[in-house]
Amino acid sequence: MLRHFITKHHHTKKCYSTAKQHIKTEFHIQPKLDFTRLAENASTIEKNMLNRNYDKIDMKQFIQLNQQRLDLYKNLVSLKTKRNDLSLATRAAVTVKEQRAELIQQGKQVKQDIKSCEEQLNQTETQLLEQGLMIPNNTHKNSPIGSEENARIIKVVGIPTTEKKKDHVTIATELNILDLEQAAITSGSSFYYLQGMGAFLELALIQYAMHKAASRGFMGVLTPDIVRTQLAYGCGFQPRRGESSQIYDIATKSSTDTGLCLAGTAEIPLAGKFATKLLNEQDLPQKVAGFGHAFRTEAGGRGVETKGLYRVHQFSKVELFAVTTPDQSEDMMEEIKALQEDMFTELGLCFRILDMPTEELGASAYRKYDMEAWMPGREKWGEISSTSNCTDYQSRRLSIRYRPKYQTDKNTRFCHTLNGTAIAVPRVIIAILETFQQDNGSVRVPEVLRKWLPGEPEFLQPQT
Repeated sequence: MLRHFITKHHHTKKCYSTAKQHIKTEFHIQPKLDFTRLAENASTIEKNMLNRNYDKIDMKQFIQLNQQRLDLYKNLVSLKTKRNDLSLATRAAVTVKEQRAELIQQGKQVKQDIKSCEEQLNQTETQLLEQGLMIPNNTHKNSPIGSEENARIIKVVGIPTTEKKKDHVTIATELNILDLEQAAITSGSSFYYLQGMGAFLELALIQYAMHKAASRGFMGVLTPDIVRTQLAYGCGFQPRRGESSQIYDIATKSSTDTGLCLAGTAEIPLAGKFATKLLNEQDLPQKVAGFGHAFRTEAGGRGVETKGLYRVHQFSKVELFAVTTPDQSEDMMEEIKALQEDMFTELGLCFRILDMPTEELGASAYRKYDMEAWMPGREKWGEISSTSNCTDYQSRRLSIRYRPKYQTDKNTRFCHTLNGTAIAVPRVIIAILETFQQDNGSVRVPEVLRKWLPGEPEFLQPQT
């Protein structure tokens, strides 16, 4: 039985190096990037990378490489035509030995030229692909420009309390539903045990989210927690400039790299559920809600405090995922946002919806909405959910296509993919504990969760 070890990536360069190594593994989905379209939009791409605070790709070099690719392809077509013509001429000159010998010699030279041209073309396309995969998605025209403080507030539900409250760790300790100390012994810092009613509270949140999503037409899915690393990169989970990767890679004692990692979000295996598929337009959109565990190495990323449940290495999450046509994706994004808003309203939380600025968009996101709950114990807003429209960024990398219902040619089209968090369990538990704490130390349970708790209690009571 293979014993597995968990390893971490620490640098962007190592991350991309590892990505290239995975191309050599047994399983590989060839990304389909439109090099010419990228080259033709070089100035727009450079501005987009600047707005997103991404390492700039040398687009002048990219343009030159693409022209070189086109020239090599044209030359290759010409050489293959010449090879065919020489083959026909050689067969026709069967009775003229000298002429036939000359044609055979020319054919050998053309064969060598074809091989050389193919090698140059493959090398050029590999360089273009490596650079192209590092280009982030386009950005929606309405997305704010800049860093997090430039986020646009779309809506606020409820009124944030200014009254000083206990933080969730104090509350959870008094309720005896959280054990951080033993988890640190068992697994290390930023891990936790939920126990007693805490364990049932997690299960209640998962049940609520899955049922709520199903009522809106999302098919329930239980996802694998281990995925191919290539799939994670295809979804856009590469580190940004100056940041470490959040991926836990899995290596075996064998010398062969397995190319596997722990899923950072159920979005990755949900995207994998559609990878390499050719769908019919009439079957779109397709909507799934997946429950899985999320694993993140950088629990204390970007200087955010790590106390309690706010940033942890492993947590449960229900993720929404949709595959659409390009014409359907913007409406689907609003549909996912409406479902999230409905859930957090039913839970009774005070929250706000933000249109996130360019520097807060991941590589795959064309546009992103965040939802932040007011957490009285932390005395600040905390992200509990997000929704992203990834357009064709992921589908080009994972070969998710559809066959148009009405078309005059046989060409397929790339789908659009979207994702959104239904429930990220630890963050929502923080918001519930801090929002509904009572003066006597108890915590009122949101009504929509009670039927999934033993005894259907109205309040969680502190341990005496």
